[in-house]
Amino acid sequence: MTLLSAAGLGLVIGVVLGGLGGGGAILTVPALVYLLGQSPQDATTSSLIIVGLTAVVGAAGHARAGTVRWRTGLTFGVTGIVAAFAGTVANRHVPPHVLLYGFAALMIVAAAAMLLQTARRRPAIEPAVESGGARGPAGSVDVARKAAPTRGKTATKIIIAGLAVGFLTGFLGVGGGFVIVPALVLALDLPMSAAVGTSLVIIAINSATSLAARAGGDPVDWATTAPFAIAAMAASLGGRRLAARVPEAIATRAFAVLVLLVAGYTIANTVISS
Repeated sequence: MTLLSAAGLGLVIGVVLGGLGGGGAILTVPALVYLLGQSPQDATTSSLIIVGLTAVVGAAGHARAGTVRWRTGLTFGVTGIVAAFAGTVANRHVPPHVLLYGFAALMIVAAAAMLLQTARRRPAIEPAVESGGARGPAGSVDVARKAAPTRGKTATKIIIAGLAVGFLTGFLGVGGGFVIVPALVLALDLPMSAAVGTSLVIIAINSATSLAARAGGDPVDWATTAPFAIAAMAASLGGRRLAARVPEAIATRAFAVLVLLVAGYTIANTVISS
């Protein structure tokens, strides 16, 4: 029964992570604790393995489809590693219930911002159409002058977003996928498909780093973790294909609704526990 339950839950997590690029870690830990009986500490380690491996498989599929921004993902991930240590130190000085309320508040803000973004977004005008391609060398110089500061601003946004997500990941004690996708969409203005693919690269980096930090700790419950991870990896490919057939605005709203649901559960569970 444990094997079947773990595999079934893995299928759900894989579809979520492969299709939406986030939310998997938020759902994995409660599933391991409340449905499969692991302790919170063991569930956190198992979740890193499950989500990390699933993110690698999902990222490979997105890479083949050309929906991974590698420079953004690697910069975001490496920057986040540094900030995550600072967030972890800050985490030790805040009561658990305050962290949970902060976690829920952050999810609500991110979801609301994404819903507003989908409502306001308009189709972009192609530069070639706007310029008409007939301005000659002078127009080319103007475009080049404008491109340099734009690249600088983009790099700055990536670093700032990476630091913010890394700190929040360490401070709130979660994988960060639910924060990464909104950050990529809102701060860097990536389309949802590219944000999902790139977020999987970032999640894989963060998971590998966290697992390395836990090396030598308690043994992993492989009887539960292995079938969960295998099913999640297989389902992540299906999640990517499903997302490719869904319009970007619908996928963004679906992710926002998922974040709101988890936020509501977090608030309710914290109030009851308190």
